[in-house]
Amino acid sequence: MIRSTVLALLLPALAFSQLKLTRLTCDNKENPVGIATANLLFSWQIGSPKRGVMQSAYALELADDSNLLKTGNSLHWQTGRKPSTQSILVPYTGRSLRPAHKYFWRVRVWDQTGASSAWSSIAVFTTALDSETDWSGAKWIGYEELPDSMRIVPGIHAHSGKDPAGSRPKKTAIAPYLRTSFTVNRKIKEAFLFVSGLGHYEFSINGTAVGKSLLAPGWTWYEKRVYYNSYEITHLIREGRNAAGAILGSGFYNVDNERYYKLFSAFGYPKLRCRLVIRFTDGTEQSIVTGEQWKTARSPITYNSIYGGEDYDARLEQKGWNEPAFDDQGWKVVVVVKPPSGKLESEPSYPVTVRDTLDLPSISQPAKGKYVYDFKQNASGIIELKVKGRRGQKIELWPAELLTKQGLANQQASGNPYYFTYTLKGDGIESWRPKFTYYGFRYVQVSGAIPDSIQHIDSLPGIVSLSLLHTTSSAPQAGNFTSGNDQFNRINQLILWAIRSNTQSVITDCPHREKLSWLEQDHLMGESIHFNTDLYHLYRKLVYDMIDAQTAEGLVPDIAPEYVEFVDGFRDSPEWGSSAVILPWMIYKWYGDKTVMKTAYPMMKKYTGYLKKKSSGYIVSHGLGDWFDYGPRSPGEAQLTPKSLTATAIYFYDVRLLAEMARILGKTTDANALDDEARAIMKAFNGKFFDQRTKIYSTGSQTAIAMPYCVGLVPDAERKAVFETLISSIEKSGKALTAGDVGFHYLIDALREGGASGLIYEMNARSDVPGYGFQLKKGATALTESWPALEEVSNNHLMLGHIMQWFYDGLGGIGQSEKSLAYQHLIIKPAFLDSVASGTATYQTPYGTVSSSWKKVNGNWNLHLQLPPNTKTTLSLPATSIENVRADQQSLTGNKDIRSPRQENGRVVMELGSGEYHFKIKNEK
Repeated sequence: MIRSTVLALLLPALAFSQLKLTRLTCDNKENPVGIATANLLFSWQIGSPKRGVMQSAYALELADDSNLLKTGNSLHWQTGRKPSTQSILVPYTGRSLRPAHKYFWRVRVWDQTGASSAWSSIAVFTTALDSETDWSGAKWIGYEELPDSMRIVPGIHAHSGKDPAGSRPKKTAIAPYLRTSFTVNRKIKEAFLFVSGLGHYEFSINGTAVGKSLLAPGWTWYEKRVYYNSYEITHLIREGRNAAGAILGSGFYNVDNERYYKLFSAFGYPKLRCRLVIRFTDGTEQSIVTGEQWKTARSPITYNSIYGGEDYDARLEQKGWNEPAFDDQGWKVVVVVKPPSGKLESEPSYPVTVRDTLDLPSISQPAKGKYVYDFKQNASGIIELKVKGRRGQKIELWPAELLTKQGLANQQASGNPYYFTYTLKGDGIESWRPKFTYYGFRYVQVSGAIPDSIQHIDSLPGIVSLSLLHTTSSAPQAGNFTSGNDQFNRINQLILWAIRSNTQSVITDCPHREKLSWLEQDHLMGESIHFNTDLYHLYRKLVYDMIDAQTAEGLVPDIAPEYVEFVDGFRDSPEWGSSAVILPWMIYKWYGDKTVMKTAYPMMKKYTGYLKKKSSGYIVSHGLGDWFDYGPRSPGEAQLTPKSLTATAIYFYDVRLLAEMARILGKTTDANALDDEARAIMKAFNGKFFDQRTKIYSTGSQTAIAMPYCVGLVPDAERKAVFETLISSIEKSGKALTAGDVGFHYLIDALREGGASGLIYEMNARSDVPGYGFQLKKGATALTESWPALEEVSNNHLMLGHIMQWFYDGLGGIGQSEKSLAYQHLIIKPAFLDSVASGTATYQTPYGTVSSSWKKVNGNWNLHLQLPPNTKTTLSLPATSIENVRADQQSLTGNKDIRSPRQENGRVVMELGSGEYHFKIKNEK
C-alpha cells in the first residue's frame, strides 16, 4: 500500500521531468531586440525521450518584469491552459506593448496524456520603434548634403553606353566621423540604441563598437524602405560622461565611378539617424537623439565603394574621437539633411558578420615587389592587416579569385580594379580591416610591403600577418550533411562555400563584380539553401524587396532591389520574376507563416496578370531561358531549350500556386479563375511542345522534359512514359550534365521523385565531363558559375548547386507531406545507394531537429531516425516485404510504436510518432 502511494506521487514528477521546452522564439528569433509589435508570434520546441509525444495544451505568460513572471502577479498577458497542438507562430493577443521596452515570457505545455512540463526558462524580447513619434524628434544628419541635381536614381549600368562622368564628377562621398557626448547622473536599469546609417554605419559607445554587424543596415530600395537596427547597450553606458560616435560609408546608397563599378548611383551622401534610450532604476528615462548638437569631421577612410574597395590613411586618425574626453572643438556642426524617401523600419533579417578567419596563407613572390597570399579558399570577405613600418608608407592589396599564368592577381572576371590601400601612421604594429566593402577572393596580392618573415629590403613595411575574414549572414545554421562518399562531401562543401559567400542582406549572384539580388536563384536554390540556413527572415525581406521593385505594369524585374534597370531579358525574365509568387509559398510551406503570403498577394496577382498580358495564346516567349545550360556555344542565354518552354512552364506554376494561395486566403473567386487559367495554359503548352507519339517535349533536352514533369504540366496518363523518355535521353547522351540554372533544379527533382536517385549519383559523381567533379579537379574551392569552371566568368556562384537539396531529401529522404506545414507531417523516404553507403542528414524544422542516418552493414541497411515531438512521420523504405524490415530488433507488426505497416509500390510504408528509432532493412538481392 505504501509502495503504491509513493509510486502515485512519483509518476507525475517523472512525467513532468520528461517534457523540456527549448528554443523559445518571438518572431522566429531567440531573445530579439527591435521587434515590430504589429504581428508578434511565439514559438517553442519540445524535447522528450519518449516516443509519440504530441502537445495537447499550452499556457503562456508575459510581463514587463521577469520577477513578475516568477510571482504570477501583474502579468501583461496570460493565456491560461489553452487546449491546442499549436507550438509555432502563436499570435499575441494581449494589451498593446510600449515601444523600446523589454518584455519577458515563458510557456509550459501538456502532452497527449495530460502530463505537464515545468515552466520554460524565461525568454525576452525588446520592442521596436513602430511610429515616427517613437523617434523623439531624432533628425537625419551628415557631413554634407547631396544636391537634388546630382542624384542618380535609378543607377546607370556600367555598360549602358551612358557617360556617368557627365552626370556627376568623379568624386567619392566623404566617409565622416560623427559624435556627441552626454551625461548620465542616475543609476542605470537598461539602455537601447536604435540606429540607421546610410549607406552603412559602424556605431560606438565610449569607444567600444556596438554589435558585430558589418554593412549594416541591409540593402533596400531606399526610395521606399530604409532599415534601422536595434541593440541593447546597457553594458556600455556608465554613470557620468559618455560619448556616442559613428562612422558612415557609402554602400549602395552612393556608388561612384572612380574604380570598378557595376552600376553608378547616388541616392544621397552618407547620413545618420539614431535614438539612444536610457532607463533608470527610479523609473525615469533619458533620450539622446541625432540633431544639431552632434559634431562631424572627415575620417581616415579616404575612399570606400561597395564595388571598388577601400583606402585608409592612418595618419588622419583622431585618437579617442569616440570617447567622452575627446575635444571636438575643431570639428564642424553636422548638417541636418533631408531624410530618405523610404519608410524607416526595423530590419527583419540577421546581420552580416565575420563567420570565419582564414589566417594560415601560403606566400609566393611571382614578381619583384609583389607577394601573393593564398588562403586556400575562395570566400566572400575582407582582409585584416597587421603591419609595422614608417609613417606615410603605403601598402596596396589586390584580392582575387584566380591567378594569371604569371601568378599575379587576376580580376578579369570579378571586377577590375578593386583594391585596398593602407597608409601607415608609424606607431608600432598597426592593425586594420575595411569597414564598408567586401569582395570574393582566395588570393591577395601585396605591393609596397614585405612579409615580416622575409628580410626587409629598402626599409619597406613588414606585414606581421594578413588574414581573410569570411563575411556572411549570421542566420542560424539549419542543417548538416555528411556521408561516407568523399567526393560528395567535397561537393557539399563546394556548394556550401558559395551559399555562404552569397548570403548577405540579399541572396547575391556573386560576391565581387555584381553583388546583386538576381531573383531566379532564390526559388531554384531555395530548397538547397534552407536545408543549411534559417531563411525565414531573409526570404521575408526578399519578398518586401520585390514588392518595392514591382512596376506599375506588374513587372517584377530580374533584380530586387532594382538599383539599375537592365534591358531585355536581363530585366524581364519570367523565371526570375516568378520568385515574387514562389517565395511567399516557400515561406508558408517551410515555416507555416501565411502572413507573408497575405501581404504579398496583391503583388503576386499583379505579376501573374502581367505574364498573361505578355503571353500569346497563353504561351510566354520572352526572357533568358535556361541560363548557362551546357551546349556548343559559350554559356549565356538558353541554347538547348526554347525560352518559350521554360517561360510558359513557370507561368503555369505561378498561376497554379497562386490559385492554391487564394484558396488558403479565402479568395474563392480568384482561385476558380486561376484554376481556369492554369488549365488553359496547360492545354496550350502541351499543344505546342508535347509530341504525343514520341513522348518528348520540344527539343528533348534535360530541361525540356524535366521542367514540365515537375511543375505539373504532364497529363497524369503520360507521366510514366515521359519519365521513361527523360531517363532514356540522359542515358543516350552519356549521362552528362547539360541543364542550366533553371533546368538543373527540375532535373534533380524529377529524377528523385521518379525513383532514379542512382542516376543522379552517376551524373554527378564523375569528373571527366563538366560538372561538380570537373570543378573540383580544376581546383575550385567554391561552386563556379559555369559547369566547366571557366576563368572568364565568376568562380564563386551558387546558382548550379541544386544537388545539395538531394543530399537531404534524396539520400537522407527528409521531406514533408503535400498538406503539411513547417514539417509537422514528415515524409522520410531515403534512397539507399551502394555508392553512398553511409551518411547523415539533419535539419532543424520549426518543431525541432530531424535526423536521418543510414549505413550498409553486412549487406543490410541500418537506418537511425530522430523525429521531433509534436510531429508525425510517414516512413517509406525500399523493401518488398514487411518481414524484411525490423524496428528496434522487433518485427514491425510486433512493435507498438509502429502504426499501419503496409506494402506500397515496392516499398514498406509505416506511420511513426516522435522519438528515436532504429531500423534494419534486409538485403533482398
